[in-house]
Amino acid sequence: MPVSSPADVLVAGLGPAGRAVASRAAHAGLDVIAVDPRPSRKWTATYAAWSDELPPWLPEHVIAAKVEAPAVWTSRLHELTRPYRVLDTTRLQECLGLEGVSVVEGRVDAVDAHSAVLSTGERLRARHVIDARGVPAGQGRAGQTAFGRVFDSAVAQSALDGQQAWFMDWRRDNGTDSGDIPSFLYAMPLGGGLTLLEETCLVGRPPLPLPELQRRLEIRLAARGIDWADAGRIENVRFAVEGLRSEPGVVGYGARGGLMHPATGYAVATALSTADALVGALRHGSDPQQVLWPASARTVARLRGLGLRVLLRLDAQSAAAFFDAFFDLPAEQQRAYLSGRADLAGVASTMWTLFRRLPGPLRSAIVRSVVT
Repeated sequence: MPVSSPADVLVAGLGPAGRAVASRAAHAGLDVIAVDPRPSRKWTATYAAWSDELPPWLPEHVIAAKVEAPAVWTSRLHELTRPYRVLDTTRLQECLGLEGVSVVEGRVDAVDAHSAVLSTGERLRARHVIDARGVPAGQGRAGQTAFGRVFDSAVAQSALDGQQAWFMDWRRDNGTDSGDIPSFLYAMPLGGGLTLLEETCLVGRPPLPLPELQRRLEIRLAARGIDWADAGRIENVRFAVEGLRSEPGVVGYGARGGLMHPATGYAVATALSTADALVGALRHGSDPQQVLWPASARTVARLRGLGLRVLLRLDAQSAAAFFDAFFDLPAEQQRAYLSGRADLAGVASTMWTLFRRLPGPLRSAIVRSVVT
């Protein structure tokens, strides 16, 4: 459809975060322009979230698989009581429809408070600019990497030890030693009789390279009796977990705006669940930055930044001890740290309780990582 300018909102980037805010803004009656180099590109990544993180407007058919009690293995088994959902990526993209959005195919080179400049030199104007272009990996930023293969669920069962899913499996049958940079198995049903088995480096600076994760996954699956020849499609994951500072007046959104959890890499559910609040601020003339980042959320982000510094220092042995203590916490405290982006009291309480429960040498290592 023809582009009218200036629009109410210009969204740079049509990944899950940008598409969510563009779709919800158009649904609310705003005049929206969205710019992306490949706006029709089909998403292929696997997206998942805790059930209680998803917004009520998200239709049920977007859920590809339900895991009521995901499991974690650290030095022992933890069965979590918080339901987890794997999203149908195709249906999620379709659900975030762009009807009523003026879609421009192009690359945004620069943004300011009221415009975006494309690589062609064209300038598009709007009352509000939302930068949802993501964060490039590398350039010294902490990041997450993962290498996965999709298997028939019947084949994948021998990697699951009777569990429906592994949220994290830190056992070292992946060919690593206690002092190595740690990685874990993420094993999730995708629906349709398929299961993703993925070797994941939670965070690193730099993170583990994909060939190393592939090597570890091959060793792990062979140890569990799975033939690599039975594997289906490959999933490669590589992204930064640290945001970028936005230009003055520009609203950073999704990973670009710091909505990604720096210690887990989770961002999609947060972008989905905060889109309507952002759109409401744009409609009613409120400060969108204050809506997205009240004082409590800014302080929580700083605390989680400290958590990221801790995780970057963990080797395989200390990672197992750390997550042993974390997943021994009550579900409410786990939820506060993993999902409560403005729950300052809950996040602070969880971090302090966790610190007191950790072994003495690990507490000392955490203090060193925070103060240096």
